[in-house]
Amino acid sequence: MQPLQNAGYDRAITVFSPDGRLFQVEYAREAVKRGTTSIGIKCNDGVVLAVEKRTTSKLVEPTSIEKIFKIDEHIGAATSGLVADARALIERARLEAQINKITYSEPIRVENLAKKICDMKQLYTQNGGVRPFGSALIIGGVYNDTCRLFETDPSGALIEYKATAIGSGRNEALEVFEENYVDDLSLDGAINLAIDAIYAATDNKDSVENVEIAVISVDDQKYKKLSKEEVQEYVNALLEAKAEAEKLAKEAEEAEEEAEEEDDEEEDEE
Repeated sequence: MQPLQNAGYDRAITVFSPDGRLFQVEYAREAVKRGTTSIGIKCNDGVVLAVEKRTTSKLVEPTSIEKIFKIDEHIGAATSGLVADARALIERARLEAQINKITYSEPIRVENLAKKICDMKQLYTQNGGVRPFGSALIIGGVYNDTCRLFETDPSGALIEYKATAIGSGRNEALEVFEENYVDDLSLDGAINLAIDAIYAATDNKDSVENVEIAVISVDDQKYKKLSKEEVQEYVNALLEAKAEAEKLAKEAEEAEEEAEEEDDEEEDEE
């Protein structure tokens, strides 16, 4: 019996497999894929962060589940994966933001903060006795009237996006973005698009209890989490639009069937 191809290469983070892979990093990515869906969208008027909040029991207080965090006045982050790992990364991000403010007397740039977090993640992929962070972050913010949005990977990789998603519903959300995202999107349009993407990622189960949204507007460059009532308005508008679209599609289908039946009757008469 031949040994498994991966045997032994996933026991330590510092060991590469013969085909150049670090299995512990890939396992950390799998932890992110099993997490709830988190979304980030960049538009002309600001940045929108939205998350799916999944509760496993009706006894859980939904407000105790944190997936969106304020890092600085002008920066927020949405997480997916291991919650404890995400909290450690968020605390480090907050610390880096304050260090920059004290050292240089100005807020930290969004890109610089994302790079510092990725540098920390990368260190945990090349030292023995540690493991990679099983969490990915979407970091968004506004600096000097410029909106930036970054996705950080457990490996320490960093990519800037116009719109992105992480977690179990990533593919469904990206399909919505590919189809509906436009460069001149407004802030309200970005919020509606984010809710639409979560709607697709959660098998059409949107409700105010499982959606959380935060925005950083260009106007005031300040992080703001939307209240339950504000989220409810957006969710209700989406559900009404979906219901109207389904009604119109059904009416069009019925009209097409009636037209086909009339054509069949005319052919029979001839």
